[in-house]
Amino acid sequence: MSQSIVALLHGPDRPGLVAQVSNWIWQQGGNILHADQHRDEEAGIFFQRVEWIPAPERLDRDASEFKALAKSLGMEVKVRDVEQQLKVAIFVSKYDHCFHDLIVRWKSGEMPGKLEMVISNHEDLKDSTLGYGLDFYHFPVSRDTKAEAENAELELLNARGVELVILARYMQILSGDFLDQFAHPVINVHHSFLPAFAGANPYRQAYQRGVKIIGATAHYATEILDEGPIIHQAVTPVHHRHTLKDLVRKGSDLEKIVLAQAVRWHLSSRILTYQNKTVVFD
Repeated sequence: MSQSIVALLHGPDRPGLVAQVSNWIWQQGGNILHADQHRDEEAGIFFQRVEWIPAPERLDRDASEFKALAKSLGMEVKVRDVEQQLKVAIFVSKYDHCFHDLIVRWKSGEMPGKLEMVISNHEDLKDSTLGYGLDFYHFPVSRDTKAEAENAELELLNARGVELVILARYMQILSGDFLDQFAHPVINVHHSFLPAFAGANPYRQAYQRGVKIIGATAHYATEILDEGPIIHQAVTPVHHRHTLKDLVRKGSDLEKIVLAQAVRWHLSSRILTYQNKTVVFD
């Protein structure tokens, strides 16, 4: 397939936006591959994802000139050349189910993007990482060394050009300073159906509460723990015969599914965030 460009735009809704965007692409000789839009009825905000193949002579111009068009329409926009795959780092601690699931999906060609490295505060998964042919970096984290460790991680991420961090059950809270300085998205998986049972030990909380469903949530990380924009969620039924160990086992399956789907959507430029929410063009 020919090289394509994808744009995500949003702003105040008004008549004719879809027509103006599609007409502009047609006038430049482009061919639209995908176009989808959504209107937030409460906020009056228009959202659109559009992907097109530009005319060969406009490969180097369409992206920048489309940004100018979006600005003239009062839209915020992100534009990306689909062939320019994002560089990704996985952060992990000791739990390995999401870690293995993600890497196998990458190895099978399921995930777009380039998996650059694995970073951990423990060495438990070093051999597995190296066995997959990936670089492994160990940064021990304690209360006294947290800032130093985060600075070293940031230096490494910036040196390798990483544009997305995935927290695959990384059992450390990234500081606001880290998130601000990294200045790229961080996707986390939380082992509950947020906003229920945020924080530590959510499966135990759910077990003690006697819930009839448990869930998992993939969301963008923010400075406030487990409060970032939700990307994807899934649930499964449980009942009184299930033990705490059963809940952990069933929940682990959900964690893999929701995290992989959230990462796939992000790498395919299918997510728009606003007002601590997301619009996902699936």
